Amino acid sequence: MTVIDTALHDHLRALKLSGMLQTLDARLAQAHAGDLGHLDFLQVLCHDEITRRDTMSMQRRIRRARFEQQATLEEFDFAASPKLPAAQIRDLAALRWLHAGESIVLYGPVGVGKSHVAQALGHLAIRQGADVRFTKTSRALADLAGGHADHTWPRRLAELTRPDVLILDDFAMRELTAQQADDLYELISDRAQHGRSLITTSNRSPVDWYALFPNPVVAESLLDRLINTSHQIVMNGPSYRPNKRPGRAGSTSTPATK
Repeated sequence: MTVIDTALHDHLRALKLSGMLQTLDARLAQAHAGDLGHLDFLQVLCHDEITRRDTMSMQRRIRRARFEQQATLEEFDFAASPKLPAAQIRDLAALRWLHAGESIVLYGPVGVGKSHVAQALGHLAIRQGADVRFTKTSRALADLAGGHADHTWPRRLAELTRPDVLILDDFAMRELTAQQADDLYELISDRAQHGRSLITTSNRSPVDWYALFPNPVVAESLLDRLINTSHQIVMNGPSYRPNKRPGRAGSTSTPATK
């Protein structure tokens, strides 16, 4: 390595340009071989740095999402359940709902792949630069309940409101208390006001959600806003779980898909 190369390594390290640093020797070899001119050399180094930063940024967003599994639509085995609305799900992959701040409701029986699809859509949103958060609905409500106890409720609500996409898994599993219903109302209302998307998965049809709320007025106000402005996808058919065998598309070692 020449003195100039050594100095350049030091400068790139000081500037935290690790992408350039990692590929510098290979790019110098290309330049010395005459494969790269001066401007080409600079351009490919800049591209290397941008690629590294984009990759690191996406990895950080994936960690923040707290997915239960690294699910993608590419690995989902639609052939395992021909009754699933594959065309509708693939249409959601275009992410028009994300850019419009719209919500998605995925509902159907246990095991058909609702959680997989929800997380896969979240993964696609992350690829587009969005911040995503995945959580069980019960966990989100417990977190907000803890905020009432220790006076951190506004901060906890803000944390659930902030992501571009919030995925509430196992929505409408059981009857809600008055406090839970009020918390859910505040969360969904705040997200709607900011134009941020919500994805819910549920074993119940949306028409059956109203009875789970103790206050019909709260139920009507919250659910009409959520249901009437969302893309509703009915996922029906045989369980997706038995078809997830090693070596098949969609196979994973994570817990069973809902």
